[in-house]
Order: sequence, then C-alpha cells, then structure tokens
Amino acid sequence: MSIFNQKSKFKVKTEIRTVRQAVAPKPRPPPPSSSSSTPSSKPRLATTGGSSGFLAVPSPSSSSSRAPASRHKSASPLPGERSASRKRALPSASRSPASPSPLFDDESGDDDVDDDWEALDARKRRKGAHAGDRVDLNRQLCHPKLGAEGEGEQQQRPVPIIHAVDVASVRHKCQPVLGLTEEEANIRLQYPGTRDSERYQLVWGKDKIDAVKDIMKVVNFAASIYLTEEEARPFLDQNTGIYRKLEKSRNTNNGADFKAALKQYNQTLIALRKEGAIVRNLRAMHGIPRDLVDFILDQVYDRTVALKVELLAKYENGTDNVYGELLHPFISDIFERTNMTSDKVFVDLGSGVGNVVVQAALEIGCESWGCEMMENACNLADEQKREFAARCRLWGLAPGKVHLERGDFRKNDKILSVLKRADVVLVNNQAFTSQLNDSLVNMFLDLKPGCKIVSLKTFVHDNKIAENDVASSILDVEHLTYPEEYVSWTSASGTFCISTRKG
Repeated sequence: MSIFNQKSKFKVKTEIRTVRQAVAPKPRPPPPSSSSSTPSSKPRLATTGGSSGFLAVPSPSSSSSRAPASRHKSASPLPGERSASRKRALPSASRSPASPSPLFDDESGDDDVDDDWEALDARKRRKGAHAGDRVDLNRQLCHPKLGAEGEGEQQQRPVPIIHAVDVASVRHKCQPVLGLTEEEANIRLQYPGTRDSERYQLVWGKDKIDAVKDIMKVVNFAASIYLTEEEARPFLDQNTGIYRKLEKSRNTNNGADFKAALKQYNQTLIALRKEGAIVRNLRAMHGIPRDLVDFILDQVYDRTVALKVELLAKYENGTDNVYGELLHPFISDIFERTNMTSDKVFVDLGSGVGNVVVQAALEIGCESWGCEMMENACNLADEQKREFAARCRLWGLAPGKVHLERGDFRKNDKILSVLKRADVVLVNNQAFTSQLNDSLVNMFLDLKPGCKIVSLKTFVHDNKIAENDVASSILDVEHLTYPEEYVSWTSASGTFCISTRKG
C-alpha cells in the first residue's frame, strides 16, 4: 500500500500560517558609467518554473545603468518578459537588525554608509564595502594556494580563466573606447589572489562586457575590501588615488592616462601581494561583501552561460522540465532566513545551470549540491563550475565545495544520501506536477529534524484530509511574501514557503 494511503501515525498539528512581508531594501545608486553615453544592457532570461530546465525567453534590453545582481532559479507556470540586463538594478537582500559589524576584525561599523562610491572619501569607501555584510567566524576566506611572500613562485600553471578579451573585443564586433586604436586597446588586469592577470580590450559593444566599467570595479573592490585603510590610500585617495585617475581619464576620454593609471594599479597590487598584505588581511576576514559576491557571479555567468543562452530555449510543454530564476537578493534573503553558515549543507533540487549552487558556495562557504536532468543546462553548469573555481582562485577566495549531479533527483543515489544530512533544501516547485510534489514529500521523510525546505508552493494543501496528508504530518510551514524585483518572470511581489521538518 502506498504511504500516501496509510493513516498517519503522527498527531497532526494545525499548520503554521504566519504571513510576513519581506522588506525590500532601498535600491543602490547605479555605478559610474564607463562612457559618456549609456549603453544598452545585455538581454537576460525571463523564464518559467519547474524541476530541471528552462523556458528561455530573452528579455528586452534596458538602457539604464544597473548594479550587479546574480540570476538564480525559481518557478512560474506562465512565462513573462521583463526588462533585465547583465547588471540588473536589483536591491540587495534585506539585513537582519542583528547583522554583525564589518568584516575586518579591527574596524568599527558605520551605520551611515553612502553607496555612491565616487562621492565618498577613502575611509567611507572602505567601510561601504563591509558594513552590514555577513560574518561567519568559523569561515576561512583565504584560498589555500594564496600564500605570503613568494606565492607567485609556488604557482606552476596559469589559472585557466576565460579572459574578457575572449568574449568582448574588436573581433566580437566591439568598438575601441577612450580614443584608442585596436592595437592600443589591449591591456592586462591584476587580481588580488594570483600573479596571473586577465586580458581585456578597452572596448564597448551592445550586450558585451563593458571593459572600462568592469576594470574600475575590480580596482575598487581590490582596494576597498582586501586592504587596510593605510594600504588602500594610494588607490582610493580622493585627489591623487589611482581610482580617481581612472575616473578622470574615463571622463576626459584619455586612453593613454587610463592605461597609465591601470599600470600603476597593477604594480602596486603586485607589490602588496608579495609583501603578504593580501593574505594577511583575508585571514582577518570572515565574510564576503555581497557586492563582491554579485560581481564575481556576474563575471562567471557572462563568460559561460550568457554566451550560449540559446541552448536553454528547448523544453517540453506540460512537463516538469521548465523553470524560472530567483534573483540573487532573493537567494541571499533565503540564506538569512534559514541561518545558513559555512558548516551546513545546501541542496538545490532542479539546479539548472548551477547559479544558486555556486552562490551558496561563495556567499556562505558551505557544502553545496545541485541536481539537474536537462543535458544543455548540465553542460553549462559544468562550465560555470570550472570558471567559478578559477575566478575564486583569481580573487584569492576559498568557496565551499560545489557538487553538481546529473539526472532525476528522485533516483540519484548521491542526492538521496546528502539529503539525509542537508540543512537547507531549495525546491522551485511552482510548476511541478502534483505527482512530482508528492514524490518530494516522500523524499522529505528522510530529512533530519529541523531541516528547512524553501519552495514557491506549499507541500501542505488545505483540501487534503489531515489524516491522509503526510506533508502536514512531517512539515511545519511558514508562508511568506517576497517583494518586487526578486524573481525573473515578473517585477511584482509574490509568495513562497519555508517548511521545517518536524522532529
């Protein structure tokens, strides 16, 4: 006899139906434009929900300058288009009133932080990168291959990144900027974590990586996050700093001065890394600012998935093989609500191209699992995983372990095994069939007490007879509302659930 037809041995309690509104924080000001005219942004996916796969609908381009945000999955049965871009203008996830102070142990917080970096002095710019971000004292951020002095000699092979020039160059129908010729536009950019550099061309093209803007962001992040106030002064001094020089040369369209300032940045950062400043400061940090998380995830996505979006457009109508995206702020909010930390286990059932899996590994530093059955999505997820590992090495950061499985999560032995020790399970089930949702409830019987299940729809239904409703016997459900701009298929708010496995 099926378990769903048996009388429950549990005493059924009334389902918890606390409805709370997730407060959307104020949008951040847009970052400085890399040119006098505002370029069109890259089309993103507006997708529908399901267990494993995409209905990929290219969204219309937006002409507004946008802050970075990652793209992560969820579900909706009805596809819709909304304005989206490579750098979406999305609010960061709301913070708990008890959020810890800055990531550097020896710095005090500053509650009155303005995110308009160009309007701030060097000290406030540094604090703006850290204030209100997640701190996990058990997390070690420093990449194991990032040593102290002499680190460069320990590295045998170049970090295998996809360079910006490989996806945005004159060869890719982009135009040189800052008054440079094609030959003059080639530059190299240093990162904090390795002696390797990334190759760029100072070009701009529709739906392509904006080289000047990206380079300036890397300089800003490297100085404001990885260095002490004194070390950061040559970079962030309002009048004479390297970042200010980059701003001036960009605003005056002076490519020679921009390249000279970038060369100074590269040389100064290399010297600081050789002195051991980077590794020393990283070892004093226990969390990554969300702005940097966003940016790294964007770098990975733009060099992998964004190049092959058309591969995700095939799906079977009326099946579970469709999905949409929970955007990065939503996922960060989920991590907050479920108290995720680096010593916990995260599982995404129906993980698509792996966006949420790598976000959990980077933002939280936890063991992170995903399972997907659509071949094209799995192949792109593998590409993201490789680029993600290389990018973390470039930035000198140690992420959590990423595991990506292929196939039906109901039959995958590794997934069934890890679910027994999972702390948070994400299931974007809004477009799931009732049969698949019932199968998931059966899988949840093996979850440990206290495990959190985040879903777009509840597994406990009002129209079921309580004594035959296994879900109500094993799950306490909290009904929540997410704010606008949290999902890819609509700009409107909506509802989701966090279910807790009963003891």
